[in-house]
Amino acid sequence: MTLQNEQQSTKPRVGIFVDVQNIYYTCRESYGKNFDYNAFWRVMQAQYNIECAFAYAIYRGDEKQNQFQNILRAIGFEVKLKPFIQRRDGSAKGDWDVGITIDMLEQGKNLDKVILLSGDGDFALLLGHLKNQYNVPCDVYGADRLTAEVLKQSAEQFHLIDNTLLL
Repeated sequence: MTLQNEQQSTKPRVGIFVDVQNIYYTCRESYGKNFDYNAFWRVMQAQYNIECAFAYAIYRGDEKQNQFQNILRAIGFEVKLKPFIQRRDGSAKGDWDVGITIDMLEQGKNLDKVILLSGDGDFALLLGHLKNQYNVPCDVYGADRLTAEVLKQSAEQFHLIDNTLLL
């Protein structure tokens, strides 16, 4: 076994789950900047053996968005797309809460830790379930004032997105 393989086998196995829309708007609103997925990936690779990494996004057929999604794929994320739905009343629908929940439950039971990038408090119950049923802790990355308090409290550790993770 090579030293690199030995180091990888001793690192905790992690799954990464990114609510792309939430992180985009959170970073734009809080910092006026974009999230740096390459920098984030480097941090994760240094600490963990990445078993799975999902980025949940909305498909609008926009070329710039397609390029961004291809960048995520090149980094190592599996990009999951859901169509953008415009309702008759003008409101929009396109969240991934149920899909993220299903994937975290399916993958989480085989991991040492789960990493969630979102500020959505709806995930707090899920984090508690993963910890109680599978003994899998979950770290959360988000912006302080746009991350629900209940989500921060449910996380094993809350990581504030700072300038090291922004473009």
